[in-house]
Amino acid sequence: MILANVWVVALTNGRTFTKISKVPPRETALVLGTSPRMKSGVSNPYFTKRMDATALLYHHGKIKKIIVSGEKSQGYDEPFAMKNYLVYQEGVPENIITEDPKGFKTQASINNCKNIYKKNDIIIVSQGFHNLRALFYARNNNMNALGFDAQDVLSNQSFYRNQSREFLARVSAVVYYLLGIEKKGA
Repeated sequence: MILANVWVVALTNGRTFTKISKVPPRETALVLGTSPRMKSGVSNPYFTKRMDATALLYHHGKIKKIIVSGEKSQGYDEPFAMKNYLVYQEGVPENIITEDPKGFKTQASINNCKNIYKKNDIIIVSQGFHNLRALFYARNNNMNALGFDAQDVLSNQSFYRNQSREFLARVSAVVYYLLGIEKKGA
C-alpha cells in the first residue's frame, strides 16, 4: 500500500502547481466535481476553492476553455452548479464552459476528457491531495496533464479524513492500472 502511494507521488512529481504565475498555459481546464453544499446545507469550501482556482486560471489567461466534470443524478447536478458558480460568482463566460455530467469518479472524468471531449493537454483543478491521483490517471491515459491545486480546507478532521481516503484511493488506482481495469464514465 505504501509502495503504491510512493509510485503515484513519484510519477506525478513536478506536475502540480500552487502559484498562478508558475502554471504553464493550456487550452483547457478540467475541474473535478464535489458537492456544492455540505450535509448541513452550508456552502462546501472544497467546492468554492476549486471554483476560485478555476476562475484564477481563466482571468490570468492560463486557459481558454473549461470542462466541469461531476455527478449528475435525480435532483443533484455538480456540473450545473459548478458552471453557475463560475458564471455568476466568478465572471467566467458561459460559452467557454462544457458540462460533463458523467464524471462520477475521478478516473471517469479523466477518460471522458480525453475520449469524449478530445482534450489531451489540460490543467486539472482540485485540491492537491486529489490532483496527484487524477494526474496518475491522466498519465496512464497518455495525456499531457498538469495540476493546479485549489486551496485546501484546513481542519484536523478533514485533513486526516482526506489523507486516509486518498491513501486508499491511490492504492485502488494502482491496482486498477496494473490489472488493466478501466472504470467507464460514459
